[in-house]
Amino acid sequence: MLYLASQSPRRRELLGQLGVSFSVLDVDVAEIPLPDEAPVDYVQRVARDKARAGWQSLAPQLKADAVVIASDTEVVLDNRIFGKPKDAGDASRMLHTLAARTHEVMSAVWMMSAEHERGDICISRVRFADLSEATIAAYVASGEPFGKAGAYAIQGKGATLIEHLEGSYSGVMGLPLFETARLLQSFSVAA
Repeated sequence: MLYLASQSPRRRELLGQLGVSFSVLDVDVAEIPLPDEAPVDYVQRVARDKARAGWQSLAPQLKADAVVIASDTEVVLDNRIFGKPKDAGDASRMLHTLAARTHEVMSAVWMMSAEHERGDICISRVRFADLSEATIAAYVASGEPFGKAGAYAIQGKGATLIEHLEGSYSGVMGLPLFETARLLQSFSVAA
């Protein structure tokens, strides 16, 4: 049985696109970078921690046939992680900083079973257009930036902010499907 350790509706939607059956586990993992932790190490650690927390939450009798998958996505510019905005001011500051620049979106996926655990990472490059004050204010007022790394959602109105994408649309959305399908195959989960 496949379990997704995430409450993200985007990740549920993306995993569903692969045509696999799964159940959802609610996990609570601290998402705080360690001192001097590189962003790529941080995103992989958080994905791994989520998968392990999901695994630990399973009843012992379920673990023999279980596979747990988890993911984490972070927006990174100049080696700085742009997490989820705390409020409208924070969202506005993030969008101003990202405007007219290219940033990275790092999406790590991690899977584990009783036999082994393995992960992968997808790094995409996203260039924002030069955003006006009015554009940023309207986008923040839409409410879409909240709960999203980097204060935007590529699958929503945030797509209008993006001038160029190099990499994985699904990875920017929150679950890189190519890497996920490859991991599912390595765990003998049909995708």
